[in-house]
Amino acid sequence: MADPELPADLETILLGGPLRYTRKEVEELSGISEDYARRIWRALGFPTPPDDEIAFTDGDVEALREIKDLLGNDLVDEDLVLQLARAVGQTMGRLASWLGDVWLQRLSEQLVTPEAVVDALAATEDLRAPFERLMLHGWRRQLTAAGLRAAANTATASADPVAGVAHLAVGFADVVSFTRMSRSMDGDSLAAFVERFESVATEIVAELGGRMVKTLGDEVLFTATDPLAAAEIGLRIAERCEEDPDFPRVRVGLAYGEVLMRLGDVFGTPVNLAARLTATAYPGSVLIDGALAAELTSSDAYEITSLRPRPLQGLGRVRPRLLVRKPPPSEHRRSHPSTRRANST
Repeated sequence: MADPELPADLETILLGGPLRYTRKEVEELSGISEDYARRIWRALGFPTPPDDEIAFTDGDVEALREIKDLLGNDLVDEDLVLQLARAVGQTMGRLASWLGDVWLQRLSEQLVTPEAVVDALAATEDLRAPFERLMLHGWRRQLTAAGLRAAANTATASADPVAGVAHLAVGFADVVSFTRMSRSMDGDSLAAFVERFESVATEIVAELGGRMVKTLGDEVLFTATDPLAAAEIGLRIAERCEEDPDFPRVRVGLAYGEVLMRLGDVFGTPVNLAARLTATAYPGSVLIDGALAAELTSSDAYEITSLRPRPLQGLGRVRPRLLVRKPPPSEHRRSHPSTRRANST
């Protein structure tokens, strides 16, 4: 069957207005220079259209005018706007792809044809306003949470907001044998598997006051300002498969120290150390570094066992610590199976 023709107004519906202007016309109408307008467009993740192509809407003109107004504020410069544009492009690109996948998955419950997909895209206009309000509210909530974290860190002298430095616990949770398992799954099963892992891990991190930095399919990266919260997050994620058969078996690495926070991501030795500890952990176990172990010594909730030092790539020889819950007093004290395996290697 031949590909269906896209309705002439589909792009207008999705963009909220018709394509009216070439790139040069948009630049002239907005008052933004040609070079800077190109950089903004590329930062958003789009290729620069040919000079004579009509590719822009009134909304694009208005967005550039808003940027020009922003640049009149003493707190805003061109580099800041470009950083924001990159963040918006990456975040909105992933969100749009995710929403498209969910939308098509919902359609797959019915008979899907190319025509039905086109009709569904056109129908998104009815959902645009509530979706936009939801995104704006979510952004406000996340901005408030980020601001409160920064204020709390500054008040306790645990962060330097100017340099983007803070003392945090950093954790990775990695699905065990993901590559091997993924080969035996079809596309739908693999997508459901990844969605289950990411959604449960995100809920645990949020419930305990941590922050999900990013998800990578078979791995999640999170942070927490409270070392006890980080320990609890790691253990709950590692233990989840024991009570939930649909949750994969994972291994977790945690480290504590000074990290650099930039564009929503985190960098530094604790991040690298947490990643290396995760790679060496046994399935279902949580390994931590010495700095986090020192922060947890005042807690009666956990047992920490020092393991043999081992070389970790780029970090030299490191002594991991195994983190487990302290059993109730009435329970017979036995060494954790992960401890026996780890000490035997």
